Amino acid sequence: MKYEIKCVGVLTSGGDAPGMNAAIRAVTRTAIFNGIRVKAIYRGYKGLITNEIVEFQTQNVSNIIQQGGTILKTARCMEFMTPEGRKLAYENMRNAEIDALVVIGGDGTFTGARIFAQEFNVPIIGLPGTIDNDLSGTDTTIGYDTALNTIIQSVDKIRDTATSHERLFFIEVMGRDAGFLALNSALASGAEAAIIPERETQVDQLEELIRNGFRKSKNSSIVIVAESEITGGANGLAKRMREEHPEYDVRVTILGHIQRGGSPTAQDRILASRMGVAAIDALMDEQRSIMIGVVNDEIVHVPFTKAIKDDKPVNAGLLGVLQILSI
Repeated sequence: MKYEIKCVGVLTSGGDAPGMNAAIRAVTRTAIFNGIRVKAIYRGYKGLITNEIVEFQTQNVSNIIQQGGTILKTARCMEFMTPEGRKLAYENMRNAEIDALVVIGGDGTFTGARIFAQEFNVPIIGLPGTIDNDLSGTDTTIGYDTALNTIIQSVDKIRDTATSHERLFFIEVMGRDAGFLALNSALASGAEAAIIPERETQVDQLEELIRNGFRKSKNSSIVIVAESEITGGANGLAKRMREEHPEYDVRVTILGHIQRGGSPTAQDRILASRMGVAAIDALMDEQRSIMIGVVNDEIVHVPFTKAIKDDKPVNAGLLGVLQILSI
């Protein structure tokens, strides 16, 4: 018997990412276009447990496509990790007459969604919203392009002062245990090197940089560092540099949460809009427990298990490009 969806719930969870609002807008308007009611759930899974559920009309998502962050707020919820918490969330969902969910977030969001779907047979579609770009099965995630551009703008400014004072700057960017932001921002900003967690277990990247004479004839240098504990972070590398190579005038800049803010780029707005439409299409096609991805500019459906468990590799060839261009 076909499972008819009359009402869909939408929430954002985990770290915020520019473009989440564009995704909320697309989900809401696509559902309404197809005669499906929409319930917005505030503060992620926590809102399901505390019953922060509001019906949305098309005007609720007017003038939000250009806004960063998420109008639905986001929160991490320890209670949702318990069977009791999930049971309460399901009861509130059913009382609100919600038949299916669209969840926007990263791997933690999808892990919770997968368990929830298995326990209560709830149709759930995920949209990859994370600046880290670390979800397998999609070429890019919502928020990644905006964060990358924010980093580049910041590095451009730092280079001005680095050049003026003939200094070596270690600039730390987000990405958790993924080096996509570090590697690609290094390339796009003309940095001398990128230190990423994917290579740290293979080689001492800091020593490799020194051994290769990465400064050569330059009087200033910028090294982009992924924030991961695997790399040691910018502070850890700077400490090592001062101890092992005191001849360098070393400075550290940690960009932090500035990378998550700001108006989303055109690419992120378009990506989020396409994915939001595809999420409702997937539900109407009786899909469930999948993430919407984009591969070679085509919409794809990726099982939650694959999106969560598979490691997404960086393009190692870009390290060679960076090395060549840094001479």
